Amino acid sequence: MNYQLSYLPERTVKPRESGLTMVMDKGLSLRDAENMIQISGDYIDLLKLGFGTSLITPDLKEKLKIYKESGLKTYFGGTMFEAFVIRGAFDEYRKYLDLFDMEYAEVSDGSIILPHDEKLDYIRKLSGQVTVLSEVGAKTTDIPIPDSVWVGYMKSELEAGSWKVIGEARESGTIGLYHKDGSANRSLIDDIVQHISIDDIIWEAPNKAQQAWFIKLLGANVNVGNIAPNEVVSLEALRLGLRGDTFYRFLPDEMQLK
Repeated sequence: MNYQLSYLPERTVKPRESGLTMVMDKGLSLRDAENMIQISGDYIDLLKLGFGTSLITPDLKEKLKIYKESGLKTYFGGTMFEAFVIRGAFDEYRKYLDLFDMEYAEVSDGSIILPHDEKLDYIRKLSGQVTVLSEVGAKTTDIPIPDSVWVGYMKSELEAGSWKVIGEARESGTIGLYHKDGSANRSLIDDIVQHISIDDIIWEAPNKAQQAWFIKLLGANVNVGNIAPNEVVSLEALRLGLRGDTFYRFLPDEMQLK
């Protein structure tokens, strides 16, 4: 903080359990990764190598070293887990995690059909090896999930050993938590919030309007994910009411527009 301005919301500090920011690396160079950390590392908690990019990323060990030395919780995208599972290679996936000294892993079923009992079993097995994040929600509108099922899945995955559950929105922000136009699926989100602690949920919110919506609804310390590397500082400004979308969110009544 370059100056102590009044009426800013109190932010949690690292290492934090709430107010998490998850950034997705879709192919940054080593220099890009270093530059991102230099300007916004203090605001990043989780770093996901998106989809299956970890399999084809040059100098992967060097990049992981950069992230880990900066204190970022780094993991491979859930699509990588699914790519191994659909090939009947779960044990190979566990070796893959060990090969790169991964301490976190994502379990998802957004691209494959995976019975939920089997998904829970994978969570249980992996949670003995790494810290697990699990993602709930399909990546296509062809597979609708009723609100009550979303809630039930999230509850059972937390009980199975997930550290956090991730609400699916896909990179486009037009699936799962959101309607096709990118607006929030309010009935689903309200249902989730009524039954599950918000500290246990990471809401994928790749678009600024979605980030602002969640901050207005749940406060500065809401967990959000799928943030672009160049949007981290902008998101922190949103969290603090230093951007037009959330400018009045944390100001006292006498400063509100009349």
